[in-house]
Amino acid sequence: MQQLKGIKILLVDDEPNILQFLELVLQNEGFEVRCAADGPTAITMMKQFQPHVVILDVMMPGMDGFEVCRMLKKIENVAIIMLTARDEVDDRVKGLTLGADDYMVKPFSFDELLARIYARIRNQFPHLFGEVVVGPFQIDDRRKEIKYEGRVIELSPTEYELLKYMVSNHGLVLSKKIILDKVWGYDFGGEENIVEVYIRSLRDKLGDKDHQLIRTLRGSGYRVDLP
Repeated sequence: MQQLKGIKILLVDDEPNILQFLELVLQNEGFEVRCAADGPTAITMMKQFQPHVVILDVMMPGMDGFEVCRMLKKIENVAIIMLTARDEVDDRVKGLTLGADDYMVKPFSFDELLARIYARIRNQFPHLFGEVVVGPFQIDDRRKEIKYEGRVIELSPTEYELLKYMVSNHGLVLSKKIILDKVWGYDFGGEENIVEVYIRSLRDKLGDKDHQLIRTLRGSGYRVDLP
């Protein structure tokens, strides 16, 4: 994983053990980390600290994570990853509707959280990376260009955003609904089958005839597997 200097992360959780653990491991990864144990403190620290990423717990006394998410999105362009012990679809939908960029259920893998943090940074703060190398891919967001094994792939604007999103989240299963929300936008009114059409085009351009690079998981979605 590429380490970056100057990336700031704000942790918001009312459980001291989780705060202490995440603060330690994220600092070891090279991030600048601050902690808040409640919503009002998080909002104050947001203005002072100006983090790039907020790891936000949903279940907090007083001001819950949903309200904190809504208010933080009004203050800064920040990537918010919500953590919760609840796995109800309604909770995920509510968090994403209020502006959350990602959602993880406790208990979670730190490696997966770290991957999601980097994915959010690549998507929302690409200038911090310049050209990003992910396995055989080179993603240059300034030029809107992606190379695969050193070869520039000719992509439409939507194909570029789709491939960048999938490669940035490699190893994770991405449903059609999630892909539509992240690439086409929450207000997209078309059919989910449009995702299949674009995936087919990407496979052709990447020479992925056997679907070993972009895998289909029936009933679940797609996953990019890198060598």
